[in-house]
Amino acid sequence: MAPSRINDPVPSFSQSSTSSEPYRGPPRNIKHIDSISFSPSLQPKNYSILGTHPDSKILFLDVNILDSTGRDPYRGDVLIEGERISKVGVVPNVEELKSNPKVRVFNGRGRTLMSGLGDAHTHFTWNGGDLNRLGDLGVEEHVLLTARSAQCYIDSGYTMCFGAASAKERLDVVIRDAINAGDISGPRYLANGKEMARRDGDLVAGITAYADGPDEMREVIRHHVGLGVDNIKLSMSGEEITETRSAQDCYFTDEETAACVDEGHKLGKRLCAHARARDSVKMCVRHGVDVIYHASYIDDEGMDMLEKKKNQHIVAPGINWLIATLHDAAAFGYPNEKAEQVGYQKELDAAIRGLREMHRRGIVVLPGGDYGFAWTPHGTYARDLSHFVNLLGFTPMESIIAATAGVAKLFMRENELGKIQEGYFGDCILVDGNPLEDIEVLQDHDRLNVICINGRVHKAGRKEYVQPPVAGQDANAHPVVPDFPEVKKEMQKNY
Repeated sequence: MAPSRINDPVPSFSQSSTSSEPYRGPPRNIKHIDSISFSPSLQPKNYSILGTHPDSKILFLDVNILDSTGRDPYRGDVLIEGERISKVGVVPNVEELKSNPKVRVFNGRGRTLMSGLGDAHTHFTWNGGDLNRLGDLGVEEHVLLTARSAQCYIDSGYTMCFGAASAKERLDVVIRDAINAGDISGPRYLANGKEMARRDGDLVAGITAYADGPDEMREVIRHHVGLGVDNIKLSMSGEEITETRSAQDCYFTDEETAACVDEGHKLGKRLCAHARARDSVKMCVRHGVDVIYHASYIDDEGMDMLEKKKNQHIVAPGINWLIATLHDAAAFGYPNEKAEQVGYQKELDAAIRGLREMHRRGIVVLPGGDYGFAWTPHGTYARDLSHFVNLLGFTPMESIIAATAGVAKLFMRENELGKIQEGYFGDCILVDGNPLEDIEVLQDHDRLNVICINGRVHKAGRKEYVQPPVAGQDANAHPVVPDFPEVKKEMQKNY
């Protein structure tokens, strides 16, 4: 185990990462997201969600289209036929479609239509309470709780989630399969198993798969792959809230990390890792862990290593956990003074420096992470997008692209997810507002007026179907309030 690095000097990149003026140009992260190149042998199974009739048609009229290509939003119409988007911008037979009672029509009135959001670090099985007791929770109750989390994600406008660890071996797998079968509501999902840790490096005992040494770690990975997981999770560093495992400690060896990557990749699975410590980050880069979580204490050497291999790694920091632990946990009995004492303010300051520098260097950073704790509750996922803008130097467009096209790239399905383009799946949200002007609008569920996944409407309020009559609307199609010219009677004349 590498020792805690309590008094390390501030990395030299800190000046360049914190002193730049706000950026106002075109989105910088598109080309870097496009350059990510995972091996084709690691392609996850191409899951489909059952239940969309091929003759289904959904028409969005007069929407502000935010397509996640980097193009400025533009007004137009969008048609979804079956599971996929068929027309964007101009719908040639729009008048015929509007009069067809079999077409579900939404009048956008200038509201924003954008891709469904994505989370790169998801825990369906976390319950908002005491993680130490999750291992003791009955499996029947835990299944219900996990299904509720999945529905909360789709209710929040999230249509893609990358599993980061499951509290029980098969819970992620079972919920993923139930979503794909159309039996329960939820986002597209890549499932994980229990996070794997050494016996001297676990964070939460009851939800951990233990392994020491390369051979035992290979065996645990084979076991999880046999259960049907899509991703493998390593718990490589500590967490300050434990007060026994520092976030600056690394518990894995180079030999163990190399063995895990070799075994996982050999079986066609990508690896993700809880890697807060500088040494764990460097091990991830050195040996090819695909998705690096947190990376709070990255140093100059680690940053240079990551930049050289930036087309092979994605970083998902879970920044909201640090912020909420400092500022929101007091209501649950964990005061700010305690959080500062154990090191969370130091870690947040370090993480912001490092993540700003990653963004400056073109290392792909995606939102999502560690929602499901008491002070990071399910349903608040879009806080990450605001943190990216307010703390990490992202523009609102870059934050949205990371949460849409970026997570689609993580899914290795960037050719059909994460954008409002012809041929892409009909996964979209109609937002009452402009998230480029107010990124926090995505946190207001009441302003996520319509949510679609796989070409099906998951959510739409009554007002989307029963519009208040307006004189002359829809070319006088409504006889109750036709657009008659105003004729004043004698008593109404002005003398």
